[in-house]
Amino acid sequence: MKAAKIRQTFLDFFEGKSHDIVPSAPIVNKDDPTLMFTNAGMNQFKDYFLGNQDPKNPRIADTQKCLRVSGKHNDLEEVGRDSYHHTMFEMLGNWSFGDYFKKEAISWAWELLTKEFGLEPERLYASVFEGDQKEGLEPDSEAADLWKEYLPEERILYFDRKDNFWEMGETGPCGPCSEIHIDLRDAEARKETPGADLVNQDHPLVIEIWNLVFIQFNRKADGSLEPLPAKHVDTGMGFERLCMAVQQKKSNYDTDLFEPFIKKVEELSRKKYDFRYPKSVHEKITDPQTKIDVAMRVVVDHLRAVSFSIADGQLPSNTGAGYVIRRILRRAVRYYYSFLDLQEPTLYKLVPLLSSNFGDTFPGVRAQEEQISKIIQGEEKSFLTTLDNGINRFESLDVKDGKIAGEIAFELYDTFGFPIDLTRLLAVEKGWTVDEEGFETALSQQKERARADAKKEVGDWQEINEGSSDFVGYDQLVVEESHILKHRIVQIKGKPQYQIVLKTTPFYAESGGQRGDKGKIISGDEVIHVIDTQKENDLTIHIVDKLPGDTKKPVTAMVDKKKRNATSQNHSAVHLMHAALHRVLGKHALQKGQDVDSKRLRFDFSHFDKVTDEEIKEVESMVNNKIRENILLEEDRNVPIDEAKAAGALMLFGEKYGDTVRTITFDRDFSMELCGGTHVSATGKIGQFKILSESSVAAGIRRIEAVTAEGAEKYSNTKIQELEEIRGLLKNPRDVFKQVEVLVDENKNLKRQIEQLQNAQAGALKGQLKNQVVEAGGMNVLVSQVPIQDSKALKTLAYQLEKEIGNLVLVFGAIVKDKPQLMVTISEGLTKEKGLHAGNMVRELAKHIQGGGGGQPFFATAGGKNAAGLKGALDAAAAMFKD
Repeated sequence: MKAAKIRQTFLDFFEGKSHDIVPSAPIVNKDDPTLMFTNAGMNQFKDYFLGNQDPKNPRIADTQKCLRVSGKHNDLEEVGRDSYHHTMFEMLGNWSFGDYFKKEAISWAWELLTKEFGLEPERLYASVFEGDQKEGLEPDSEAADLWKEYLPEERILYFDRKDNFWEMGETGPCGPCSEIHIDLRDAEARKETPGADLVNQDHPLVIEIWNLVFIQFNRKADGSLEPLPAKHVDTGMGFERLCMAVQQKKSNYDTDLFEPFIKKVEELSRKKYDFRYPKSVHEKITDPQTKIDVAMRVVVDHLRAVSFSIADGQLPSNTGAGYVIRRILRRAVRYYYSFLDLQEPTLYKLVPLLSSNFGDTFPGVRAQEEQISKIIQGEEKSFLTTLDNGINRFESLDVKDGKIAGEIAFELYDTFGFPIDLTRLLAVEKGWTVDEEGFETALSQQKERARADAKKEVGDWQEINEGSSDFVGYDQLVVEESHILKHRIVQIKGKPQYQIVLKTTPFYAESGGQRGDKGKIISGDEVIHVIDTQKENDLTIHIVDKLPGDTKKPVTAMVDKKKRNATSQNHSAVHLMHAALHRVLGKHALQKGQDVDSKRLRFDFSHFDKVTDEEIKEVESMVNNKIRENILLEEDRNVPIDEAKAAGALMLFGEKYGDTVRTITFDRDFSMELCGGTHVSATGKIGQFKILSESSVAAGIRRIEAVTAEGAEKYSNTKIQELEEIRGLLKNPRDVFKQVEVLVDENKNLKRQIEQLQNAQAGALKGQLKNQVVEAGGMNVLVSQVPIQDSKALKTLAYQLEKEIGNLVLVFGAIVKDKPQLMVTISEGLTKEKGLHAGNMVRELAKHIQGGGGGQPFFATAGGKNAAGLKGALDAAAAMFKD
């Protein structure tokens, strides 16, 4: 059975059991501050478990794109080294929210696996929770008894909390679970060692395929458990592992999910895949073929993680989720660079195959195939350049006693992306070793610093009033007689942050790229300042400077009207600009991210070329025309999603939409988008629109920053004032541009004359400097401080002297722009014969001038702060070559 058929069989089976089949949520988790990425199928249903929302149907099933590369669930280092771990994987799941429980979950799991998929019953094992005396929890005999209908007792195994008690996080819904394991070994191996002895022992062929979680408790911040009012079922089955079992393979990578990609990598690298694995995931690999096989598995796995994340709107970057994606991409590059001998961008060449194989299930990959390819290719090019720079840095290392220090190995890893394997490989070629213990220490220290920076302690919610929270901020900015439903304290790096949930709130919580509202909550005579408003799943959380003295009193909630209006002006301008970009650049110019607050708007969109000045003017003009037309806002709430699609509303990949949506329209023939943000009632209220900058964010992604209303007016006034000041400096000429042009030309001519004078000065110096050359150890040596204040002229003089004298070691000191500078030039023959290295030499000499520098073996420079140390540096240089 092919993978596509396996996936569809699962969904059809549960649809037949009255489950709603819902689409996968984006792999990038935008509405839950506790998670960067969706790491389990249940993430998008957290509000149902927490009681913040009620599902339309208490039975749901789906296939969910998941990523596990950070936090508690981090499989990154195992990927490629074993047969069943992945960064990105699909999780098939079925859920019951207060409906069916253990009996149905277990019986349906058995029916699907053995009847629909035809797995051999004698290969299956079930694990159940053994209980925990400290927690006061009994063994899950209910689940064990239910399994006895299908399995003999020797294949029903009890395990502790680590394996069979599932928790959402440090706090929140949790409960015992029952895992289904399968033994995929051949008959002889199964006869020799019972599968029961290998369950949960990390055996690559005795693996968990399905986890049935029975959520019946809530974990509080103090660690205690309390029963939930309703019991839920949350199951998750690894799709890749299921395919391995159904297709009777020995590895996930041997299934039709990965096999076509490995064949493509074989073709690109001209190397063969040989199905080899290290004996353990932590083993140091010495066999060259195993290294090749691991590298191929890393490449085909990481391709999926990076591509699906980009398709869902997460660009590689240097912060947050974007940094994680960049790390995964660079890990793939390091592996193909180090072990597949591929020095050109490669990953992007696999994207068309990914689009072909997964486009039907996840259409975002197919629709954005070209975009994803361009972004990945750009990232690969950039990192391969960094790797080349790292090799140059490696070549310039000053290695003592034949061992690369751990700190240096870590610098190569952290700055240039060198895995320790690559550093070791290059070191062996030079006959060096690496202080790997020192490297591991530096790496551990970095991880510890990162953990400390991210430390966060979340307290329990203190329930004050019953009920759910209602947002009314589209229609009003003040709510009187609201009540605090609950509050909590979150400790971030040891400092308290106070959080409040109101029964009725006008505060907009940060979402969809629009910043959260600020304002105040008034309780009697107390004024509590709302510093920010954030969303946790669908719960609006007010971050405040303190808690009111009496939390049971009714409160008045007031949004900062000026900031809200300014933010709405910027958000509505984004919609107008988005529509204008479609008309000026084309329909491909789709939003890839936005950041809108009260001061400015920032908008990222797909486009492969720099937006020209003419195009910028055209977009700006079109938006301002629409502002002057004073188009009334058409806002429609609770529109069925299919109706919104049929009306032509713009929808974005990577966004999670419900069954009903809100549409924002400014002229049905111009701009209609699905949007949950706040907007002006008519475009005239935006005032004016001014683009400040256009730049590149990544390959194929451009960014525009702009201002509106007061921000645009302030910008224009500042520019006018600057122009008036320039006019004043130029004695108020009629044509300012012409006058500045004349001054620029004069400046160019004067610079040219100065350069000619400096070159003449250098030429005159040449004869004097030749007389200062001394012979030492079969080399010509020239060490001198020269009165040249231009680094370009200094370099020209050094090259001329080297060419005319030959066999030369030259060290110049000079004061350039009031700063000391050192320059070392060595004839290329001497770098090979004598092992001299200008970069190493200049780094040592730069210590005298409190500076640093580097360069190539034959030429290097250094700058510093201490001009008084220049003489000491030159004396030290001369001392290097005394007989």
